[in-house]
Amino acid sequence: MTRRARPFGSGGPLVYLLALVAVIITLGPVVYGALGGFRTNEQLARDPSGLPDPWVFSNYTAVLSNDAFWRYALNSSIVALVTTVVAVLFGVMAAYPLARYQFRGREPLFMVFVLGLLFPAAVAIIPLFILVSQDLHLANTWWGVALPQAAFALPITVVILRPFLMAIPRELEEAALIDGASRVGIFWRLVLPLSVPALVTVGVLAFVASWNAYLLPLLLLQDDMRTLPLGVADYSSEHSSDTAGVLAFTTLAMIPALILFLAMQRRIVSGLQGAVKG
Repeated sequence: MTRRARPFGSGGPLVYLLALVAVIITLGPVVYGALGGFRTNEQLARDPSGLPDPWVFSNYTAVLSNDAFWRYALNSSIVALVTTVVAVLFGVMAAYPLARYQFRGREPLFMVFVLGLLFPAAVAIIPLFILVSQDLHLANTWWGVALPQAAFALPITVVILRPFLMAIPRELEEAALIDGASRVGIFWRLVLPLSVPALVTVGVLAFVASWNAYLLPLLLLQDDMRTLPLGVADYSSEHSSDTAGVLAFTTLAMIPALILFLAMQRRIVSGLQGAVKG
């Protein structure tokens, strides 16, 4: 007997209902904050859940004309870019031998990175603060925040990249060796170009995590070196009575990471699918 076609595809109504609830829970606060920035404080007090009427653009223009906002954005961009480059570069260099070479202790070494996923940054925040500020003298610098963040991004980077690299056919490496390529040349000219989807995936994850980081920059950065999450907290404290302005500042702080994630979502899914297949 042929099965009756489901009106909602293969998932059924319950799946779509749960997906809708998840979307509302996820996007609800973002949409509320973005719309709240187009309202006045009087509108928010009178009708917190209403739509802007009339639409007010002064909150966003005030934030965009604020020099502190652009200073915070510059610091966050530099720290996130440095974190991403270091995490992706050293992550792929660590994942490549774990994926392509056979040596004693390979699996236990990989388990070290897997266990790193269970180690939250908050546990090591005090020793890390002492190490960076007193031993390395990198407090209140971009490198002092970017390097620890890249270190904490390495476990997920290696875990995602290793199965993707293992899925690359060995015949390609053998053909390159026959043509006279060295191991280093194979890595840079063959493996890296083929690993672009996975590299994009781990790069976006590292960038977004660094962009949203709060605790480590709070301890290490001061004054003009502070990042956007710290800027949001400072702005909220200084303008606690200006709820609409705070919502506008928070919304603008989320936009870069949100745009990057949405623009790269297909590559992220492609990279994760390749890792699962591997």
